[in-house]
Amino acid sequence: MAFIRKRRQEQQQLYSKERFSLLLLNLEEYYFEQHTANYIFNKDGRERRKIRGSLKICSKSVIFEPDEISHPIIKIPLRDCIKIEAPEDSDTNDFYAGALPGQISILSNQAFLTKEQNVIAPFKMERGKTEYLFQLDVAGKVDDVLHTLHQLYRASHLDKLGDQAAMITAILQSRLARTPFDKNRFQNVSETLHMECKAEMVTPLVTNPGLVCITDANLYFQPLNGYPKPVVQVMLHSVRRIYKRRHGLLPLGLEVFCTENNLCSDIYLKFYNTQDRDNAYFFMATYLENHVTEHTAESYMLQWQRGHISNYQYLLHLNNLADRSCNDLSQYPVFPWIIADYSSSELDLTKPETFRDLSKPVGALNKERLERLLIRYREMPEPKFMYGSHYSSPGYVLFYLVRVAPEYMLCLQNGKFDHPDRMFNSIAETWKNCLDGATDFKELIPEFYENDSSFLLNSLKLDLGKTQGGKIVDNVELPPWASDADDFLQKSQDALESQYVSEHLHEWIDLVFGYKQKGNEAIAAQNVFHPLTYEGGVDLNSNMDPNERVALLTQILEFGQTPKQLFTIPHPRRIIPKFKSFPRASSHDFSMPESPVSPGEESFEDLTEESITLAWNHMTRLKIDGQHKIHRGAITGIAVPYSSNQSSIFTTSQDSTLKMFSAESKMLQRSISFSNMALSSCLILPGDTTVVCSSWDNNIYFYSIAFARRQDTLMGHDDAVSKICWHNDRLYSASWDSTVKVWQCIPADLLGTKKRFELLAELEHDVSVNTINLNAAYTLLASGTKEGSISIWDVTTASILHQLPCHSGTVSDAAFSPDSRHLLSTGEDGYFKVTDVQTGMIISSMRSEEPQRCFKWDGNTILSGSQSGELLVWDIVGGKIIERIAGHSGTVTCMWMNERCSSIITGGEDRQIMFWKQQY
Repeated sequence: MAFIRKRRQEQQQLYSKERFSLLLLNLEEYYFEQHTANYIFNKDGRERRKIRGSLKICSKSVIFEPDEISHPIIKIPLRDCIKIEAPEDSDTNDFYAGALPGQISILSNQAFLTKEQNVIAPFKMERGKTEYLFQLDVAGKVDDVLHTLHQLYRASHLDKLGDQAAMITAILQSRLARTPFDKNRFQNVSETLHMECKAEMVTPLVTNPGLVCITDANLYFQPLNGYPKPVVQVMLHSVRRIYKRRHGLLPLGLEVFCTENNLCSDIYLKFYNTQDRDNAYFFMATYLENHVTEHTAESYMLQWQRGHISNYQYLLHLNNLADRSCNDLSQYPVFPWIIADYSSSELDLTKPETFRDLSKPVGALNKERLERLLIRYREMPEPKFMYGSHYSSPGYVLFYLVRVAPEYMLCLQNGKFDHPDRMFNSIAETWKNCLDGATDFKELIPEFYENDSSFLLNSLKLDLGKTQGGKIVDNVELPPWASDADDFLQKSQDALESQYVSEHLHEWIDLVFGYKQKGNEAIAAQNVFHPLTYEGGVDLNSNMDPNERVALLTQILEFGQTPKQLFTIPHPRRIIPKFKSFPRASSHDFSMPESPVSPGEESFEDLTEESITLAWNHMTRLKIDGQHKIHRGAITGIAVPYSSNQSSIFTTSQDSTLKMFSAESKMLQRSISFSNMALSSCLILPGDTTVVCSSWDNNIYFYSIAFARRQDTLMGHDDAVSKICWHNDRLYSASWDSTVKVWQCIPADLLGTKKRFELLAELEHDVSVNTINLNAAYTLLASGTKEGSISIWDVTTASILHQLPCHSGTVSDAAFSPDSRHLLSTGEDGYFKVTDVQTGMIISSMRSEEPQRCFKWDGNTILSGSQSGELLVWDIVGGKIIERIAGHSGTVTCMWMNERCSSIITGGEDRQIMFWKQQY
């Protein structure tokens, strides 16, 4: 109801006494001009009387609005007119005896009366040949007004709708071409004009033609008719969001929002060609001071999955991105039926049977009805469809909102309300009809999950008639479990945000916005609607017959439209924390696979979810606690024995050495060289007795800390080994030879003798593998290649789950979130990308100013090492940098973090290691 509230506010601010609105026009009708005038009529056939008011010339009608609300508004359709003339030109009627200058006579077979005493009610009809006499205040305008009326009269009497539309369009365009934009309306004389073009301002059911002007400070719209005010102004610095829209199935719309979360925009414009629309978008986006870049569906998905936005907010965002707008009733936001129980005295949200099956469209919820529809579908010639009506249309939207938007319903239905038995009388009856009705498959609208219950109440005291059973149509009948309308909305909100819905909402998204919307998946899901409802279902730009085009467009707009498809693969589930008290959904036990700890050690280190969360919340407070240059080349790996309490640090470097550094004495303790080739990574095996290093010489080296010597060499690859991981006596090695190999380590029988390695699996890639990482449960492995692809493997079966072209250029680093739901990767292209592990969908893409070579993350926040040497703290959900911390003088190449996430060591191309502590 946002558009209704906005319109009421505008009326209160501008014309609190005005009864006229564009809703008095027919669909696809334009309001051209108005003139102050008197309506002259004979009272009781004797006394001539005058009623003061305004005569409005529209493309399909003439409307007279009396100043006094005691008199009704008169609407005279031009198609019903017999003759339009100036009385002084006629000497055939005594009524015109003594006619004065400035008079216009309209002879019509029919007229409509409405808003008498300003009461909103169905139109009254005056039938029979009647003459209407109007006298303009400015007599000199009569000839121009008559010329316009005669043109529109001829257009309305053409046989074919297409010809009527073409002639009216020609008249409109001619008037727009002759009307310059009034530059005196600019807020400031120093404003620079960037573009000016013709367009229409879109509001529900009607459009208003005029001129658009964009300067370096403002967007202006000047209505051709001066309604609702001479110029509508939007200051660019106040704009928060802009969206390109599909209007009437054509890419002509542009919607502008000056708020972050308001459902209704500040202005919706429809341009006459796509180029003008795109130019307007470009100039606005270029000159906005506070413009927020359009979010993608994937970025909102990440926020929703991780619980940063509610189910309601996520559905609103998806509707917005799918071209659904409250200004376009044929594309109004669509929300699902959630509750299936409208008979119980208490609503139990813990029972699955309380809820509707979200994996099925409304038409498939009743098995018997579905079987009948499928029989008809199989027998139907192409193009086939299962449902003859849509789940969202202007009629359905106003079915729900008639009590607060009666004028819109009267506009849509030619001045009438629907039959009382077909109105929105009862929640339970409406749900039952959606389950059983032969042609009723409608879903709900956002208002069912908001806080304004007025659409359920007949607060305007409308006369909506009586049902056949004699019942007066008044407030909507609520289910027994709702004490009143507000309680009904509150319980509906609770249901929408319930655990059951959170676990299943992705299934409904697949149907409406996702991969089950079209094609074979839609057929399999019994989700096929009429072809005209789909984007691309008909080409309105093709050389089709004008009459056919008008009829087709009218059918599309009235029937409803399927949302723009946002997802082409299954939508991921929402992450539901198992323990409500923890903001994170995983255990710290799996955060460091190289260093498992005993329960006693865990207590000593205070490794709790709270301490980890606290550490990440204070990641912006990192300070350098020491820095040491210990290598002659870029550092490639850092490993710290758990039992050493960070007193001993092992590092590898492109200078081919493994070094052991004492953090306590700040002295280099050991330097070991295995070959003259660079070492690429290192790790410490459980027990803290062995360091494992990977090398560009194709080998993997095992170094005994206790014996201070090389213990084993695994010659396992045909090219450089780029990265290694370890868990439970299994070694995972990535190589430029395009493989990741899984080795089983068989411990030596005697202390000091060599280990044996058995090759368990070989995970083949098309190109060199640059990095690998295991998830917290050690069941999944992610690999990133030099050509930018990411692969996700099930290491328990050595099978590939997903292979994705994520980056352009080498993948630098990749890591699973602690709950294993998401995989974050970064590459030479400077992007961070979040992939949903279940579906393989890239759900967030965030670009940095420069490549990030390494990172750590907790699923929400990233700490990354940049090419310039800075440490950056990112809000991945918000898609922004929240802190920059000066660090190395060259690229940060590797990073180590303790289990509490409070202590960090970084290595860089500047050959230094840096120690970082959080300052509370």
